[in-house]
Amino acid sequence: QVQLVESGGGLVQPGGSLRLSCAVSGSIFSIYAMGWYRQAPGKQRELVASITSGGIIKYKDSVKDRFTISRDNAKNTVYLQMNSLKPEDTAVYYCRQGKSGSGLVGGYWGQGTQVTVSS
Repeated sequence: QVQLVESGGGLVQPGGSLRLSCAVSGSIFSIYAMGWYRQAPGKQRELVASITSGGIIKYKDSVKDRFTISRDNAKNTVYLQMNSLKPEDTAVYYCRQGKSGSGLVGGYWGQGTQVTVSS
């Protein structure tokens, strides 16, 4: 059974930083694509960043140059370093493991972690 557990969310002031972690168990982590999504109140869930098994990375335009996704295959963990946070980054952040090395469709979800950016 594949399980994803996010951590690292919290309350931070505008301009601050947070690092989210997502620990995966029950799968061969290194062969699957991983992604971070977020969902703000009243809005659809959106893809923020993704990393393939081969290390190809993509970002949502609004987080480029502020967020960094990375993975540690030895620890079965994917990270999202978030810098220069803005109030509009406030959302529940979810990680997802894909069902292939390159795609996230149809994969498994974590339970989410709340990120609140406010003064």
